Amino acid sequence: MKIILLEDVRKQGKKGDILEVKDGYGTFLIKNKQAVVASKMGIDRLERENTAKKEEEEKIYQQALKQKEKLEKVELTFPVKTGAMDKVFGSVSPKQIADALKAKGFSIDKKQVKEKESLSTLGYHHVDIELHKKVIATIRISLTK
Repeated sequence: MKIILLEDVRKQGKKGDILEVKDGYGTFLIKNKQAVVASKMGIDRLERENTAKKEEEEKIYQQALKQKEKLEKVELTFPVKTGAMDKVFGSVSPKQIADALKAKGFSIDKKQVKEKESLSTLGYHHVDIELHKKVIATIRISLTK
């Protein structure tokens, strides 16, 4: 029996895969709404969904590229407390960076902030912001007294 998976099935395949399975297992998957019979109509529907998904992904990718251009022009400054010999107390966290970017009008989550090293020294630092799995913006951050 030839089926199209409607969701990921462990050890069988991912959503949208077309598989050849035994009749009993195919019936089981169809009954549990995890698959449909691979008919001409079903395959056409799968192709339309894949096309729509690719178009949506491309749209999101283009938006991420535009946001990257704007983000890379931004420079953030954080005043920090220092001790003897300009040693910084604590460090700047991804949450603080995300909050500062939100204040400037960007919708960035703290999970998108990828610090290369701890921001615990005075001066300039570069921090990556993952806007999309293929788009990473680098912003400049300054720690001052």
